[in-house]
Amino acid sequence: MDEYLGLDTMRKRYQELSPYLTRTPVCRWEGRKLNALLPEGAEVTAKLEIFQKTGTFKARGALSNVLALTPEQRARGITGASAGNHAIAIAFAAQAVGVHAKVVMQSSANPARIEAARSYGAELIMAVDGKAAFARVDAIAREEGRAVIHPFEGYNTVLGTAGVGLELMEDAPNLEAIVVAVGGGGLVSGIAAAVRAMKPDCQVFGVEPAGADSMSRSIAKGQPITLDRIDTIADSLAPPMALPYTFSICQSHLEDIVTVTDAELCHAMALMFQDKALAVEPAAAATTAAIIGPLRERLRGKKIGIIICGSNIDIDRYCEMIQRGLN
Repeated sequence: MDEYLGLDTMRKRYQELSPYLTRTPVCRWEGRKLNALLPEGAEVTAKLEIFQKTGTFKARGALSNVLALTPEQRARGITGASAGNHAIAIAFAAQAVGVHAKVVMQSSANPARIEAARSYGAELIMAVDGKAAFARVDAIAREEGRAVIHPFEGYNTVLGTAGVGLELMEDAPNLEAIVVAVGGGGLVSGIAAAVRAMKPDCQVFGVEPAGADSMSRSIAKGQPITLDRIDTIADSLAPPMALPYTFSICQSHLEDIVTVTDAELCHAMALMFQDKALAVEPAAAATTAAIIGPLRERLRGKKIGIIICGSNIDIDRYCEMIQRGLN
């Protein structure tokens, strides 16, 4: 796997994706309230993937998968299931490359995400829940011959998200530890693969919602597992299962995975607005919650990088969470 995800291969895919994507900025992560909470003696650098096309890193993985399709596959179009961010990314990638996308979204998806996916020209189909959405995608792929773009699993997805790690290590080469939010593991796998290839002694930590900790439980058990239930406000970090490809990379490349509560996510969201004027979804606050919470003591005195991964949330839901974070 390491050879398959070699540095040259990751850089080649990065160059192929670059004309379509934004090289997202990095900045010093500090502020009036944050400074009192960050690990003592630490220097924190944030990579603002919220400024990526579609508002999240998901554009990288979706586009990587679409560019890897044959001309015949592109002609038949693509499909996929998502609660929101991946749907937007599929729609964006399809528009960028000139293929037709038929995307199945859950009816409970955030309204802002539904509108964003529609704005990129995707044909949207609504399903009652995640199980029904994936069943509909399977039927579409079988009946129409469309390629299924998975939200987090697979070689091409990881090749795409590796670009986040490549950019970060070029812009902040002195980092000693990097903290990344974990849902299905597509983002953290790509970053970890790139970081390990460029700077093997740099630690990579994952952070999951306490109510959707499928990856950390899978690593503890030594194999991918499926959770019986999900309970978190961070819906974009809440697939109910880990899958073999990203699981294997997380198992071999991550220093550790920690969890944060919904209350900690809301508190971090409020801090990010107060100190940085950033309005983000809960997933994007996970890394801040981790470095001022469960990772704080372990990161004392280190040069830390964190990924701020997504900004797709409607104003009503955002205000509700911010108010919770301020209480």
